[in-house]
Amino acid sequence: MKEQIRLRREVVRLKRDMNAVSAQDEFTKWAKIRRQHDKVLADHDKKAASVSSSRASFDTKASAIRWTCTSGLRLFLQFWHAKTPVFTYPRGWFPWYVEYILGFPRCPYGGVSINVWSMACGTAIALMGDVFMSALQYVQEMRGIPQKEKKPMPMPVQGARGGQQREKTPMPMPAELD
Repeated sequence: MKEQIRLRREVVRLKRDMNAVSAQDEFTKWAKIRRQHDKVLADHDKKAASVSSSRASFDTKASAIRWTCTSGLRLFLQFWHAKTPVFTYPRGWFPWYVEYILGFPRCPYGGVSINVWSMACGTAIALMGDVFMSALQYVQEMRGIPQKEKKPMPMPVQGARGGQQREKTPMPMPAELD
């Protein structure tokens, strides 16, 4: 990383030197600086490509590990314990089609499968999150904490004459016209 920063500074310095020298008046000096600039720029680009490749490789591996630890673990548990009920209930409490859905895909009748149980838990957690956020917004409104208001953003509009720009203002609502 330090090498890449050093090369970037060197590229900028050589570019400034090259721009300071007249290509017509002092061609040999300008050509020498140009060759140095091109060489350092190629080294910088090679380093940047190497760092970018390493970063992409790390991101791919980190994403795979994160997926394995979250979704992969859940899928493995659902596959491994597909025939084992999370809990059982007496047969006959529900109609046969409800028992089939509760045991889907391979849990025996009279039991709730891990797939259905994890889906029910996920739904309950999502609903509790929504209830919590609604309660939080309600408390903030009661305390008088202002919410961020959405204001219309002015948009530049091309004028009919000579490309003049003017700000587009939102049209007033009928109640505002009075």
